Amino acid sequence: MDTKHLEKLELLTKRTEGEYKAFLYDCDGTLADNMMAHKLAYEEVAANYGVGLDLNMVDEFAGMPTAIFANEITKRYGIALPDTFASEKSQIFIDKYIEKTQPISYVAEHLKNHVGKVKIAVVSGGSRKTVTKTLTVLGLIDLIDVMVCAGETPKGKPAPDPFLAAAEALGVDPKKCIVFEDADLGVQGAIAAGMDWVRVDKI
Repeated sequence: MDTKHLEKLELLTKRTEGEYKAFLYDCDGTLADNMMAHKLAYEEVAANYGVGLDLNMVDEFAGMPTAIFANEITKRYGIALPDTFASEKSQIFIDKYIEKTQPISYVAEHLKNHVGKVKIAVVSGGSRKTVTKTLTVLGLIDLIDVMVCAGETPKGKPAPDPFLAAAEALGVDPKKCIVFEDADLGVQGAIAAGMDWVRVDKI
């Protein structure tokens, strides 16, 4: 880890000292340095349906499950997308990019340093299949106590549902949880769940 990332790890560690009982990490863009890969996969599958996707839109709706994001694309571009859009995007991402996934080192190291000290969950808007594979590539999968992924709660981010489901599965009061995020939708969900939060990309 380079000096800049070591400094960020130190800042993140100080930020999360206290009475927390559980750490809830987002996956894409928080633990995994893979947002450009996701953007390229979205761009490719959208192009198959005649959509020249503005990649800034991926940032705008970061954390939203792919199937719901497809509805936002339809609204913006006026082109109906099939129900298979999410699975097609996921397959492109897995086939072309997932094996090359690198960690966001200071966040992944922060997680590793707290194994056994607090409960650890991953709360993601990605599919369980993709998130599991990503965490496996990063060498983190065996360190996670609970995962909550797309479609596993009535509502996804920015609703509090996935964060509250993770806290319940961990047996931890939401007020004793801190959420690690890189996107506004995730922060909104954490606040709605009554949890503390940190934007890892702002460290």
